[in-house]
Amino acid sequence: MRKETSSPMATPSVRMVEVGAEHAGQRLDNYLMRLCKGVPKTHIYKAIRGGEVRVNKGRISVDYRVAEGDMVRIPPLRLPDPGKPKPVPAAEFPVVFEDDAMLVVDKPAGVAVHGGSGVSFGVIEQLRAARPEAKFLELVHRLDRETSGLLMVAKKRSALLALHAMLREGRSDKHYYALVEGDWVNDRQHIKLSLSKWTTQSGERRVKVDPDGQTAHTIITLKQRFGRYSLVDAELRTGRTHQIRVHLAASGFPIVGDDKYGHDEVRAEFARMGFGRMFLHAHQLTLNHPLTGEPMTLTAELPPACRKILKQLESV
Repeated sequence: MRKETSSPMATPSVRMVEVGAEHAGQRLDNYLMRLCKGVPKTHIYKAIRGGEVRVNKGRISVDYRVAEGDMVRIPPLRLPDPGKPKPVPAAEFPVVFEDDAMLVVDKPAGVAVHGGSGVSFGVIEQLRAARPEAKFLELVHRLDRETSGLLMVAKKRSALLALHAMLREGRSDKHYYALVEGDWVNDRQHIKLSLSKWTTQSGERRVKVDPDGQTAHTIITLKQRFGRYSLVDAELRTGRTHQIRVHLAASGFPIVGDDKYGHDEVRAEFARMGFGRMFLHAHQLTLNHPLTGEPMTLTAELPPACRKILKQLESV
């Protein structure tokens, strides 16, 4: 277990923290962000680069991976607001699977997976607040804020590393349902378009098709036609940022409700019908258990709002 010694005074003071086995292998910056909740990343990076943070009495880089038994010196790190940071509201989410190694929840649309980029907290922070006794809870992968469905959380570092290796090496299958604009033609189609990230003038992160970008592969299977719209299954063969959204938009079939790559008039039309989200849902995950190797297939049915809008389209 992690051992901490610090002054009982209310003002920030130097802390000496011993790294426990459950955090061995974690990057130093990520390790500190969890210990120093509410402190901006820029403050943490500045403290590391300035030599105020030390490991085993020596200066260290931000990408150093802490080891069990390391003694980390954490300097006084003040919050930008002298008042207390707002507490993260504890929340549990529908559990699809859980054991000692991992937790898989059905994330609702509109909830970020973690804090940052203008969001003070997300699923992982709320889970930690709801489970204060948990020694280790780390996101295995990410879902966009407006995407619902299966989200994996590791409860052990060994499980986290094994799951990361599976995702990296393509030893898992992830399927999403998407409602797209247009009448999808082929029953099954492979989309192989390389992607790269870019930033708008306002600082918003976007992704575009780029021959010099990272390779990306999505398999689209038609599920149901609704005239001007189609329900498809998207299978990820690679896991790039915004991959499904950009691949579908670049193919001429943007996802309904997508505020980055879709059409505003379509989003407004569906909002008038009572549907105010992006129709993208991670519905199936197939992989081997990270520690036992047992084959697993996990599913999360479409949320009520998605099922309701499909029924409305069927009746048109």
